[in-house]
Amino acid sequence: MKRLLKQIFLFTTILSLFGCGAAENIAEGKENIENAIIVETMTEVADSEEKAETTATDEENAGTATDDERNKKTAVDDEKNVETVADGERNEETAADVDESAVLAADANGTSKMTTSDVGNPKEDADYGENTGLMADDSERSEGSTFEVHFIDVGQADAALVLCDEKAMLIDGGTAEDSSLIYTYLKDRGIDYLDYIVCTHAHEDHAGGLAGALNYASAGIALCPVTDYDSKDFQNFTTYLEKQELSITVPIAGDSFQLGSASIQILGPINLDAEDINNTSIVLRVIYGTTSFLFTGDAGREEEQDILNAGYELDSTVLKVGHHGSASSTTYPFLREIMPEYAVISVGKDNSYGHPAEETLSRLRDADVKVFRTDMQGDIICSSDGETVLFSVEKNADADTLSGINSNDAGENGTNASLLDEETIISSQEEETIASQQKEEAAPGIDYVLNTNTHKFHYPNCSSVDQMKESNKLFYTGTRDEVIAMGYDPCKRCKP
Repeated sequence: MKRLLKQIFLFTTILSLFGCGAAENIAEGKENIENAIIVETMTEVADSEEKAETTATDEENAGTATDDERNKKTAVDDEKNVETVADGERNEETAADVDESAVLAADANGTSKMTTSDVGNPKEDADYGENTGLMADDSERSEGSTFEVHFIDVGQADAALVLCDEKAMLIDGGTAEDSSLIYTYLKDRGIDYLDYIVCTHAHEDHAGGLAGALNYASAGIALCPVTDYDSKDFQNFTTYLEKQELSITVPIAGDSFQLGSASIQILGPINLDAEDINNTSIVLRVIYGTTSFLFTGDAGREEEQDILNAGYELDSTVLKVGHHGSASSTTYPFLREIMPEYAVISVGKDNSYGHPAEETLSRLRDADVKVFRTDMQGDIICSSDGETVLFSVEKNADADTLSGINSNDAGENGTNASLLDEETIISSQEEETIASQQKEEAAPGIDYVLNTNTHKFHYPNCSSVDQMKESNKLFYTGTRDEVIAMGYDPCKRCKP
């Protein structure tokens, strides 16, 4: 701008020299210079305002840029948050997918239908094998809870139906000839769903009739120590399982599960590779309140010893005697740990094996066990209120079940479903009378009969004494306290 003014000043000066009047030209030149200064001043002011506006605009633009950056940052943060939410949703979806997969897997196998390939690992399934426990409190029972075990008369075979709080478990099904019997037994009682179906081992007299059960009822979980066995009866069993989209679960000793308010513990087999298939039998203990029931399949002394060595709790109120009363089962060491009050032998009348063996009956006599037998008494039902058990039999309530004679000498005139308390041979009224008389006769030098095998002591006229081996009898005269101090317990029958 200054440069322009100088040029104007020079131009006006030259004009003034060539003009007519020098003074006028000088005055005009001065005026032009002043005008130029004014113009310059106005121009500078305008430039200044323009710069100010430009600066303001720049600042505004800078602020806008800053805001844009902030907005961009916010947008980035929002995007990150969106991604985080998306990731969270993906995680939730993944978790849901996992849960859904688990549900689908469970649904595919049934509502409590758990299937496994070949040898399953039931401990990983929520429906089976979690110690829920046993998965569960053994002692707690819901109001109105009920419990029964039906020992079904299938001749020289095994079949037992456990019912608890509208839940059902079938343990073995007799032979193939018993298929229709098992079908009818379930149908007559309206049991069209078995939460568990157990084949203790693959022999025909245990697996044969299970096809009949599955022909009527659907099942939840099938347990067996093997998934394949070369027999027509076992293949029929697996065929019916396949029709229900079930496969066999091989249980592991130590597993446990619930059946209503009852807890079930798997105690065997310990050795799945045992040479004798009987010694791969599933052995399970059912616990309902303070009462318990031990099912042993056809386990022999080898498997019994394996279970003893494993240290499992065996004490049980009721024992389903192993292998139909064979001499090779229910050995003294095993029986001593169980110490049952009652035993049930599932056996056929006049069978060719001589079951139950006299050796087994002798052990049960020595242990003061009240015995029930399907060959003499037909179907046997045991109910429990969680504290005590009651037995009802189809016939022959007064049969001498510890007799070595394998026949039905008592005839067919027994009372159906006659309830038997824990002292079936002696009625409770007669028992009280005898006990009262014995206590009146008791003196400081009373005679007792001690069982050196079971470590129980009796009055001499107790019915258990007549059933005791002579080699196990020890006669003692003294006080009750002295006998107890010697390590003996009073008999539950004569109550000395």
